[in-house]
Amino acid sequence: MPLRHHHSIYNGVQMTQAPATLIQSQARTGIVLMIAAWGAFSVVDTSAKFLVMAAIPAVQVAFMRYAVQFLFTVIEGSRDGVTVIRTLDRRTLMLLIIRGSILVVSTFFNFIAVKYLSLTMTSSIMFSSPIYVALLSILFLGERVGIWRWSAIIIGFIGVLIIVRPFNEDFHWAALLSLHNAVAVAVFSMITRRLAGIVNAQVMQFFAGSLGMLALLPFAIYAWRMPNETIDWVLLFVMGGAAWLGHNMFSRAHIHASASTLMPFSYSFILFMALSSTIFFSTSPDIWVYVGAALVAGSGLIIWWREKQNNAQDT
Repeated sequence: MPLRHHHSIYNGVQMTQAPATLIQSQARTGIVLMIAAWGAFSVVDTSAKFLVMAAIPAVQVAFMRYAVQFLFTVIEGSRDGVTVIRTLDRRTLMLLIIRGSILVVSTFFNFIAVKYLSLTMTSSIMFSSPIYVALLSILFLGERVGIWRWSAIIIGFIGVLIIVRPFNEDFHWAALLSLHNAVAVAVFSMITRRLAGIVNAQVMQFFAGSLGMLALLPFAIYAWRMPNETIDWVLLFVMGGAAWLGHNMFSRAHIHASASTLMPFSYSFILFMALSSTIFFSTSPDIWVYVGAALVAGSGLIIWWREKQNNAQDT
């Protein structure tokens, strides 16, 4: 049976491409966008660390992150978000409010945490969120979990304990903020999954940006400290622009490839943060943070692998 080909026109020239090759090309594009998205998110946290270490209040930094992101979202053409939100039922609107509130509080807590902890530590703790997604799925969704996922949950918790070391003299209270964020990201992810078939990514970004900006505005005004250096102003805008770009690339990545294909590349964020921590702040965590990060990443990949297998069996 002859192989069917995909035909397209590029600059007036007919191109012929096998479907399998096209799928591989699409997947590669999605992976590149995913890695670039997490690179952009690392710019957000790196900029925030610079700013809070320069004595800019964390609430002011968080406000500017959402204000600039919202500005870019409106310029992009997502103004119809208001129209769409007006048509939503009360339950969906409440989920959007909860989702946006979780994101705002987590951002504020993260910007406090990065002031005191290395970027490698905060990112490693945050990526323990798949563990909490698995636990919450058991507790609230009644999902049945086998030996592989239970093992992953235990390995992940051991990794978190190694990173945080709550009973060690080196323990810092800011690690609790990062732990809160890991649980919050898990809840955020579950709500996002629930909304995925109802509200598109652009509307979710519009809602989160506007909610974050409005909620933080009065606190930012109260705590506002005028930046003294030009670089501080630059970073305030770069941070918001990077957040908008990261969310855009993240959404576009999922157009080109499935979530199961993209998920392992999310851990590139830990690598970006480790490099940033070393290059810009000359802080390299001890070997135990890397050991813990490896266990956390490993547990997340085991959970991803089992979910991928279960989905394949269902289809």
